[in-house]
Amino acid sequence: MQSRHVIAAVIPSYRVTRHVLGVIAAIGREVSRIYVVDDDCPENSGELVRKHCNDSRVVVLKHQHNQGVGGAVLTGYRAALADGASIIVKLDGDGQMDPSLIPRLIAPILSGEADYTKGNRFFNLEHIRAMPPLRLFGNAVLSLLTKISSGYWDLFDPTNGYTAIHADAARFLPLEKLSRRYFFETDMLFRLNTLGAVVVDVPMDAVYRDEISSLKVSQIVTEFAAKHVRNFAKRVFYNYYLRNVSLASIELPLGMVMVTFGLAYGGTQWLQSVRTGVAAPAGAVMLAALPVIMGVQLILAFLAYDIASVPRRPLHKKTVFRNAHG
Repeated sequence: MQSRHVIAAVIPSYRVTRHVLGVIAAIGREVSRIYVVDDDCPENSGELVRKHCNDSRVVVLKHQHNQGVGGAVLTGYRAALADGASIIVKLDGDGQMDPSLIPRLIAPILSGEADYTKGNRFFNLEHIRAMPPLRLFGNAVLSLLTKISSGYWDLFDPTNGYTAIHADAARFLPLEKLSRRYFFETDMLFRLNTLGAVVVDVPMDAVYRDEISSLKVSQIVTEFAAKHVRNFAKRVFYNYYLRNVSLASIELPLGMVMVTFGLAYGGTQWLQSVRTGVAAPAGAVMLAALPVIMGVQLILAFLAYDIASVPRRPLHKKTVFRNAHG
């Protein structure tokens, strides 16, 4: 089955000179082409690979200016698509992702079950103890935010960069709009959901060496939170108003209006009671409480619909059908 597919691997290369050659050497023969993208690395990792790697599958691409991990991956995607790759794997060059897991990562795509797969380090709860506590906390927060903004409620470990994508799904992505830096993996999920692509988690273990993560909790709380809110708003607009209209399209805005009204009205009544020393009448209390209760119910109904709407039919199967009949 694998022989009918051309598998390519993309390795963003930035300050990974200690491990990148070992990563390349460990990539199995199921991969036909390996793109090492030197993202203006100060250690000149691209030149290191050119000089010391004799693997004929390797192609070194060089950025003149640093574009971040997302920019490096997109450069690799474009090169792989231009060379006819049907599945593109992305793994880091720091040795934290085991290249022997590539067959497991691409298996759901090869079998037609998924358009995009990603590693999940949270599957084995016993192995989570090996994860640094701060990184564990950050991933837990990001997992929740990503579920809400991307619409993939069944996924975990959203910042995991060990991924594989079907070429048909990659071609439909607006590559020029994707985030170029740390938000790249999460932004990918948002874009894939708007396409209706099927995404599957693949259990894996992570190896933590002496690398220091530059992702800060403050960045998660500020920059990432704002981007999640933006992506959630866009996804709701695209999926519930622009492309389709359902009962959920009414439930969310109506619920938000009712909760806002109830809280605002209740707040003004409470302030007036504080100023005058007179308790608010029962009618005023009910007029504040009922909209909040009903609004919360409507929002929960929307979330239930949204959770049930996670894409289940792979995008690349739809494109094959369209190509065959149109």
